[in-house]
Amino acid sequence: MRIFSNVMELKAARGEHLGHTEWRPVTQERVDGFADATDDHQWIHVDPERAKDGPFGTTIAHGYLSLALLPSFMAELVRVDGLAMGINYGLDKVRFPAPVPVGARIRAGAELLDVKGTPAGYLAKVRMTVEVEGGKRPACVAETLSLYVPAESD
Repeated sequence: MRIFSNVMELKAARGEHLGHTEWRPVTQERVDGFADATDDHQWIHVDPERAKDGPFGTTIAHGYLSLALLPSFMAELVRVDGLAMGINYGLDKVRFPAPVPVGARIRAGAELLDVKGTPAGYLAKVRMTVEVEGGKRPACVAETLSLYVPAESD
């Protein structure tokens, strides 16, 4: 984990790769839980028997499940101290180049693209890349936006 003492230290790291997370398994239980939470029960995600004869040979995780894991991946990679709060501000670009087969392991890497001041705080743009272990293409590439609000100094 990279620990930054304050947002100015983070800003100084612009352009740097922030590291990779540990590998995490993608289980059918996690995919089923995501399907229940989102009401997306398409058979390619939740029906292992039917999926055996489908285009991927097995069930696959929802693309949005990979995306939903980005905050926990980021928390594993980076901590910025000296903040009143940090909030998810959104996304600029998201792509799902490759599927995540159930049973695979995934991890994320992060690159700090930019940090700029705004009236509300500092807006950080980070490119998160979710990899499938042994895969040739990433499962998800997203430019995330986080708003960091420094704590008031005494």
